[in-house]
Amino acid sequence: MPVLWLWLVAVAFVSGFDARAHEPSKSYLNLIATNEQISGQWDIPLKDLQTVVPLDVDKDGFVTREELESGYGNVLVYARAHLKINSQAQQGALRFTDPEPTVADFSDGTYLELPFVVDGLSQPQTLELDYRLFFETNSLHRGLLRLEAGGKTQSAVFSPDRPVQRIELGEANAGGQFLTFLKEGVHHIWTGYDHILFLLALLLPAVLQREPDGWRGVTEFRPALLNVVKIVTAFTVAHSITLSLATLHWVQLPSRLTESSIAASVVLAATNNIRPMVRERGWMVAFAFGLIHGFGFANALSELGLTHGTLLLTLVGFNLGVEIGQLCIVAVFFPVAYGARGSWWYQKPVLGFGSALIILVAGTWLVERVWNLKMLPF
Repeated sequence: MPVLWLWLVAVAFVSGFDARAHEPSKSYLNLIATNEQISGQWDIPLKDLQTVVPLDVDKDGFVTREELESGYGNVLVYARAHLKINSQAQQGALRFTDPEPTVADFSDGTYLELPFVVDGLSQPQTLELDYRLFFETNSLHRGLLRLEAGGKTQSAVFSPDRPVQRIELGEANAGGQFLTFLKEGVHHIWTGYDHILFLLALLLPAVLQREPDGWRGVTEFRPALLNVVKIVTAFTVAHSITLSLATLHWVQLPSRLTESSIAASVVLAATNNIRPMVRERGWMVAFAFGLIHGFGFANALSELGLTHGTLLLTLVGFNLGVEIGQLCIVAVFFPVAYGARGSWWYQKPVLGFGSALIILVAGTWLVERVWNLKMLPF
């Protein structure tokens, strides 16, 4: 009963926030630039469009083909107002070329496809892109750019703190792209609540020793630190393997299966703290489930469609960013946990109730992902 109360309080608390401001999302902007013309396609998630353009007229939770066609004009007006493409002194005009809406299923949902050309630009050498889609309603939205020009492919990420970017055509800035995706890797782990809860479930008992009569705080700093290093290293190695395999399209798993398995891994890791199945070798748990989490990380990159050279640079930068973000979490958590390891409240309420809360939240995620429901606002 106390665990149920704890869960209800947590859900009620987070439900008070605007879910749109805390739910990561992304759109894909693909551009092809030649001396004669700039053309491209903009793939925008329908779930985000519904928050800014009224498409679901009958309020039944679904956007029908008829509703999308009826609101298509408003969608184009909204999209055109949130993307500007210019070159030097030339002002570009976005012209959408598909008179009827077209949708496609991506790994993370249904997207509206908007093919377009940019009128008013001739022989551009530099492009300035001003991208502000959804930024006024969702601070976690990202616009992922893929630009082909002069036989080279470049990539960039638009965010609320970097909505305007200037790109030299045909000159791929390797260092700039690396730093961009390094930052996005950090952002992804800090907003990936399932990954954070999995890491916390593994770290909670890392400063404790299991005794026949219960938990006891470790007596020395070195064994606790070594345990944390083993866990973090195992998780890092495992998800780096599958992140690389999935991003390079060597191994693929359905997104729904991946996300459901990640939620299940969080449940099992936290359950192990209450009813131990793996008593000592927590690093083995971290490695086994880290393989699944790597496929989840890959979902953030898999649909960029970059060339192999750019993809490798993106992969390294993103993966390193994930590790930096992960180490920041560990750096904050471990000193506090080590200092409190001997207290009754860490060994009982924090470990026990904390693990139970993780189980309940992750269990709800699991139900949502298996049955395609939405119960929690994050």
